Amino acid sequence: MVAFVLLIVAVALIFDFCNGLNDAANSVATIVSTRVLSPRKAVLWAAFFNFVAAFGFETHVATTIGKGLVQPEVISPYLILAVLLAAITWTIVCTWQGLPISVSHALIGALAGAALVEGGAAALHWSRIATVAAFIVLSPLIGLLLGGSLMTATLWLCRHAGPRAVDRVFRVLQLLSAAIYSLSHGLNDAQKTMGIIYALLLSVPALQGWATHDGNPHSQRLAWWIILSCHGAIALGTYLGGWRVIHTLGNRVTRLRPVDGFCAETGGGVTILALSQFGIPVSTTHTITGAIFGVGSVYSLARVRWSVGSEIATAWVFTLPAAGALAAGLYYVISRFV
Repeated sequence: MVAFVLLIVAVALIFDFCNGLNDAANSVATIVSTRVLSPRKAVLWAAFFNFVAAFGFETHVATTIGKGLVQPEVISPYLILAVLLAAITWTIVCTWQGLPISVSHALIGALAGAALVEGGAAALHWSRIATVAAFIVLSPLIGLLLGGSLMTATLWLCRHAGPRAVDRVFRVLQLLSAAIYSLSHGLNDAQKTMGIIYALLLSVPALQGWATHDGNPHSQRLAWWIILSCHGAIALGTYLGGWRVIHTLGNRVTRLRPVDGFCAETGGGVTILALSQFGIPVSTTHTITGAIFGVGSVYSLARVRWSVGSEIATAWVFTLPAAGALAAGLYYVISRFV
């Protein structure tokens, strides 16, 4: 059983890697499209701050994923394996198509789908599921409003400055905003995989002591090996980058300058950092996409390519049910024949 569980941990880290691969666009699309950094330097910058997020923050999001969405008694290694395989499959398909989906919602949808097969409706904490579902709508709207508000305030503050001076200042400031966003991305998204590994270990009595820092299964202080391995995997995925998705967010939504990128990244990053402290597993993809649309809309609604937004929104809508159905089917097969 120990070897089997360690194999599933490895699969979880592969999922975390795929998360970074798809979500690399969230962290670097704006800084690449504004040409502040080259693509390779940008993903290295983002990967570094993805990993730095392992230090100095509480693991509230990991606890939500590990204990807050599904009844502990329905979780088993086989269920977690089905969840991970479904989420990885959906993420790879959408990354290949260049669609910046919510990898977070792929994981949560898969977890809910497999849990429904195992324990029916009673297997889910519906109030917490409702919170996550609400932020499918709220996170892009918050990103849009905050990105647009920052853009409006910045344009007013810089109204007497020349374009070259503004560009020169914000080319430097965008390094800071990209760091903030990458930090928030690592903080929220890596913790989702931590939560899955945490739940997996707690489902096996002999391995519960591996899950926490002090060996107490009732503690919420995750073991450092879980924290560091998850941040390392997502940082590696970010470094290798999902270039098709980067093209979608960085070039197809709207034309961005350094000042635009600064406002979008800051708005998205601050939103995610704040919500992470409440243990809410938001979609980093939704948030930054909303912020980019908000920034572009300040200039003109016609400046934003809303048709691209509809393509992205379609992928968002299908992610939860598609990942859930895929996980449900996989778990049904695994639980019956393995």
